[in-house]
Amino acid sequence: MQDFSLYFQLGWQHILDWQGYDHILFVTVLCATYTLSDWKKVLILVTAFTLGHSVTLALSVFKVVSVSTPLIEFLIPVTIVITALANILVKRQKPKSQNFKYSLALFFGLIHGLGFSNYLKSLLGKSNNITAELFAFNVGLEFGQVLIVIGVLLLSFFLIWFVKIKRWDWNFFLSSAIFGVSIVMSVERLSVLLS
Repeated sequence: MQDFSLYFQLGWQHILDWQGYDHILFVTVLCATYTLSDWKKVLILVTAFTLGHSVTLALSVFKVVSVSTPLIEFLIPVTIVITALANILVKRQKPKSQNFKYSLALFFGLIHGLGFSNYLKSLLGKSNNITAELFAFNVGLEFGQVLIVIGVLLLSFFLIWFVKIKRWDWNFFLSSAIFGVSIVMSVERLSVLLS
């Protein structure tokens, strides 16, 4: 149980770490177009992302899949750029675009899981209890992710219902800001990848 709480804590601390804020940006932009009343859609969206990153996190930790760290570190902000751009370009959500968003979250989760695995593998070292530690770390990641989602939805609720900012304006502002940050991050990481 002590190992579970340790790896659980490491999981949520990793996703909420401001020094590695790319995952925070992704979860934030993933939820940028939603409000509290859309909680079912957000639940499906976050579940799709979770399924994706859980699969590659496990495959990478068990050494079934291996992808170069600089490539993954470059692809993570690219996923943020694409998600932010999709939020900006799609003014009204249609059922088909919603299903596309779920598929995109699942696919991008695969990329983010490889990023999480680099950190987890460095923690595990030569541990013999990888399965339990992987599970605890993943649950910790989900806890951190839920905190981000709740924070984004509550902020959206406050700004839209009390400050009276239009929903589209809030989405446009938040998605554009994250788009700008992630473009810079992508360029910086591309130079590392190409060097």
